[in-house]
Amino acid sequence: MLKVRDIMTSNPLKARPEEDISQAAKMLLEKHINGLPVVDEDNVLVGILTQSDLVAMQKKFPLPTIFTVLDGILPLSSMSRVEKEVEKMTASKVEQAMTPDPVHVAPDTAVEEVAQIMADNKFHTVPVVEGDKLVGVVGKEDVLRTLYK
Repeated sequence: MLKVRDIMTSNPLKARPEEDISQAAKMLLEKHINGLPVVDEDNVLVGILTQSDLVAMQKKFPLPTIFTVLDGILPLSSMSRVEKEVEKMTASKVEQAMTPDPVHVAPDTAVEEVAQIMADNKFHTVPVVEGDKLVGVVGKEDVLRTLYK
């Protein structure tokens, strides 16, 4: 049975939380990759920045739905959710746009399991972590290549 370690990209490109969002976006585009794991100074996975995160920065400001009751204004959506959306849309650093605490797998995870995770969640890139350290990434193309072996 094939394991993630057999198909993953070891020592992948990665970003740091304090990095400028423009640098990370440039790396995604120039290297034709969908996602960058985000690691701290000890190579501990703290997030993932994907093309979808960057596309989300371009959407319109989500005006919360409100209604009034006895001259009081009641928001119908959580203010913390609105604040997170605004922060993501105006991000200048990777940590503001990344998805924190991403789904990840271990090197010994079966390829079928990571394929299921990707299909169920519409992920294109999944970080591979051993202990708490990033050791690789597996992408949809890596999984697809197993069909030719």
